[in-house]
Amino acid sequence: MKILKNDFLPINLNDIKNRGWKQLDFICITGDAYIDHPSFGIAVISRVLEFNGFKVGIIARPNIHKDDDFFVLGKPKYAFLVTSGNIDSMVSNYTVSKKKRNKDIYSPNNSSFKRPDRALTLYCKKLRELFNDTPIIIGGLEASLRRFAHYDYWADTIMPSILIDTTANILVYGMGENQIVQIANRLKNGENINDINNIRGTCYLSSNDNLPKHSLMLPSYNDIIKYKQSYAKSCKIQYQQQDYITGETLIETYGEKAIVQLPPMKPLNTNELDIVYSLPYTRTFHPIYLSMDGVSAIEEVEFSIIHNRGCFGGCNFCSLAFHQGRVVTSRSKNSIIEEAKGFINNKNFKGYINDVGGPTANFRNASCLKQKEKGMCKNKKCLTPNPCPSLEVSHKEYFDILEELSKIKGIKKVFVRSGIRFDYLMLDKDESIFFKLIKNHISGQLKVAPEHCSQTVLSLMGKPNFNIFENFTEKFKKINKQLKKQQFLVPYLMSSHPGSTLNDAIKLALYLKKTRLSPEQVQDFYPTPGTISTCMFYTGINPIDLKPVYVPKTAKEKSMQRALLQYKLPENRILVLEALKLAKREDLIGFKPNCLIKPDTNKKEITYKINKKTKKIY
Repeated sequence: MKILKNDFLPINLNDIKNRGWKQLDFICITGDAYIDHPSFGIAVISRVLEFNGFKVGIIARPNIHKDDDFFVLGKPKYAFLVTSGNIDSMVSNYTVSKKKRNKDIYSPNNSSFKRPDRALTLYCKKLRELFNDTPIIIGGLEASLRRFAHYDYWADTIMPSILIDTTANILVYGMGENQIVQIANRLKNGENINDINNIRGTCYLSSNDNLPKHSLMLPSYNDIIKYKQSYAKSCKIQYQQQDYITGETLIETYGEKAIVQLPPMKPLNTNELDIVYSLPYTRTFHPIYLSMDGVSAIEEVEFSIIHNRGCFGGCNFCSLAFHQGRVVTSRSKNSIIEEAKGFINNKNFKGYINDVGGPTANFRNASCLKQKEKGMCKNKKCLTPNPCPSLEVSHKEYFDILEELSKIKGIKKVFVRSGIRFDYLMLDKDESIFFKLIKNHISGQLKVAPEHCSQTVLSLMGKPNFNIFENFTEKFKKINKQLKKQQFLVPYLMSSHPGSTLNDAIKLALYLKKTRLSPEQVQDFYPTPGTISTCMFYTGINPIDLKPVYVPKTAKEKSMQRALLQYKLPENRILVLEALKLAKREDLIGFKPNCLIKPDTNKKEITYKINKKTKKIY
């Protein structure tokens, strides 16, 4: 099949006709605007299918109330491929306080609510209504993280696997290139979609009398609804089985039916990744959005390069381990350099590569040699609570790539803007690495994620000991002084994570005062589907050891904890005052150097209540 170099895929019947086609093999539906860039999952999947000889089109942001939006490309020969977009539709539409967001960077002109709530489910229901006999395959983050019964923060309830609600035929979880190509080829060969039930990295709905042998039974949906302990146990098993070498088939029953998750697909190797990133992406948004001021989601990634996949960092509040997995794989140096050379003739390129990163920028290779044969350890993490003795630490290849990119004519500077794992950087015995990073690859600021300073909270987050961050900070300052540069650390901080008490938040506020840090943004813990921390939030149990965990849940306490981390802001004064009095830390109200705020002079009444049994603050 002829591939039109650097041309967008069809979005209407005229595009199909202009290519000389009569019908598409697959139609991709996404909640994002159509951006043909490898940072967007639907762009990757559609280009991979095209590379494998299939005719593919895109329907972006269809209106579920307009049937015509779903007929714009006709009926596909094989299947609809449906995703809500790059992020969960509920996260896209609502803040952590459940307020409607006023913008969506994945929509033209940042217009909000062009993607419906629970977009994946509504898109699929509309397709079932209009194309009842056509297979539906779902994928992307919303599908992947909701593949089992899960706590839904916005509805404050346990919801079933999204396969149940969408009535899709197959759910592809994780990075789905290999899965979708296998499915596509089998459909092309005439196989019925309902008989495709043995492809790794997929889930399907089965009757209980036809379940695969040699599988692990998760607690049933009914048990998960009734017992929080069952939810925690299920969460632990799911995470233990997310390794492509050791993972087993998992089954979650729903009365007479069951969700079957086959073991994870093997991650793409270097050669396969190189092919994926060499495909003819236009690397921008479709021109239909030009009259709508474009799509701002492209701005940060247009001249950024993804060099790796996977993350062995193991943060409990992060969904990466459950989606991409903990195995790190990387592209070749040549592939990365060729992508960068492609920037040179772009009229928008100013000579600056914004980022060479990925889930964690400074992970390049497998965490240890053992995992290549035995898989990732089920009950251990590579970096916490202490670095594993088998951990392989090297930044040499990564920094060689950064230096090679910097030598390309037309490139002025190569930055590292995606998060780095500072504890991993500190383990490198090559002292020149840290020096090179600060000297050559920082644009005045370096983003790092200590998240907190309380060891109790850090342990529940899956983060390293705080003294490592303090040592990192000192080294950062020392090298900047040596280079006579004035550059700054931008720490990501999180309030109200499970385990964090009011006193933990005060401890972090005191650290910020001591170090003269004034965070512009603080992330209140957001219980998104599929993470260990969300399990803690709902159950009050740490699924790793099944021990109870304190959870700040009320809006009052959450607002207090967040305000403490930005205690200098005038609008936070009343909340900080309330928090300090409630915690019996009036010693921090005054004019002494360690005080967080000055005394209350307007004598406003402080209002709060404490539940004597649960200790929750209202």
